[in-house]
Amino acid sequence: MNTISIQLLPIMNLEDTTILKKVNNLRVYTGLEIVLKTGEDDSRPIYISGNFNKWRTQDKEYMLEKIEENYYHYKFKSDFVYPDELIFKFTKGDWSEVEIDTDGNPTLNRSITNFSGIQNEYVPKWRKNWLPFKQSYLPQVLLISDEFEIPQLNKTRKIWALLPHDYDKSIERYPVLYLQDAQNLFNEDSPYGNWEIDKKLAVMAEYKIGKIIIIAIEHGDEDREKEYNVGKTVLGKGQGKNYIKFISETLKPFVDNQFRTKPEREFTGIGGSSLGGLISIFCGLMYPKMYGKLMAFSPSLWVAPKITIDGDNVDNEETKIYLYAGGDESENLIEQVNSFKNNLIASEFVKDKMKINLSINMEGKHNETYWSDEFPKAIEWLYFNSKAN
Repeated sequence: MNTISIQLLPIMNLEDTTILKKVNNLRVYTGLEIVLKTGEDDSRPIYISGNFNKWRTQDKEYMLEKIEENYYHYKFKSDFVYPDELIFKFTKGDWSEVEIDTDGNPTLNRSITNFSGIQNEYVPKWRKNWLPFKQSYLPQVLLISDEFEIPQLNKTRKIWALLPHDYDKSIERYPVLYLQDAQNLFNEDSPYGNWEIDKKLAVMAEYKIGKIIIIAIEHGDEDREKEYNVGKTVLGKGQGKNYIKFISETLKPFVDNQFRTKPEREFTGIGGSSLGGLISIFCGLMYPKMYGKLMAFSPSLWVAPKITIDGDNVDNEETKIYLYAGGDESENLIEQVNSFKNNLIASEFVKDKMKINLSINMEGKHNETYWSDEFPKAIEWLYFNSKAN
């Protein structure tokens, strides 16, 4: 782990003497107190995250108190047990919102070995939603085919692969995520906006996480509802089972043969939003021996409110499911997603075999902007261990 040692200053060196007085009025002269000045300030709280709390980024016990605009502080409790070296970073609550330097580069971990007095720190800027990004880390975007054959539906479809930026310079194998609605994932001309997954993957790569192959499948335009609908529902008779067979029995074998993938279920996921999230859930339930990771953003559970699980079709291995819902979407979405999660947990077939992360943004709307915000968090939780960045 890269660290940078910082000398503990016995006397505060704040330009604003008013701030100095406020800090002195607040502080208790025992243990260590960190005073943070930031070049950018907004409504997001600031947390300290480090080797003392397993690098949890939204630990309320370690949230800094705001003194005044651009100034924060944190006092360690008198009974706090310090490690030999306190290693830490500041975040706005997530690694997608971690501190950066004036040029937008990642900063080294901070380090303290003297645990008394006041430690002055400075953060010039913060990431916001994993941005800004660097061109050199953008994934390679490859058009697999303009007309990839779907024999199960007697159709063709445009399919893309997003490969890690250094794919051609390595011999690594990578996990894979199959995503629906490719038109809205990285296309700058999309009428509804896009998830900006290429930019998000670029920033994650800069932090040495997120090396993954994304297979992006364009939807069938006017046939989208049929293809993302399984069985007879309020949308009519769907073609979802055949679409799922295409991804699982035709596309995945092709991808595993063409690219350096890790083909095992523990490295294979499928995901999407809205109806794309719903079909991804069905895909995972139909082929549990193939998909170990499911990502469903704002899934259209109203289409099929009674999703059942066939115990004979459940895999013995662990499955990770990342669910997201916004509070400003449909009236019943959060209730439906919570019900779906609880039904999975209660099922005798899967209660000990599934890990479910339910993320709810009460301000979230049903659009690409909010799904874009959630994408890096989902990728990190589904595929990569949480760690210091």
